[in-house]
Amino acid sequence: MDAIRPPESAYANTLIARLDEINTMDKSNLRSSEKRKLRKEVRSIKRELKAVSGGGVYLSVGAIIIIILLLILLL
Repeated sequence: MDAIRPPESAYANTLIARLDEINTMDKSNLRSSEKRKLRKEVRSIKRELKAVSGGGVYLSVGAIIIIILLLILLL
């Protein structure tokens, strides 16, 4: 959960608590099929957290240059 900023909703807090529970779990005595299910669950929880947090706005370098040029021309 390094790259995910935790949102303030109760649902997101329960997802984060489940991720913490999985991370603290002793996985050495699990079978490979159980480990696979846990990995799938972690991936789906992270996808849900990204959807809940709203993603974000990403601008490429080209888009920033175009915005700056437009600002210079308009001002």
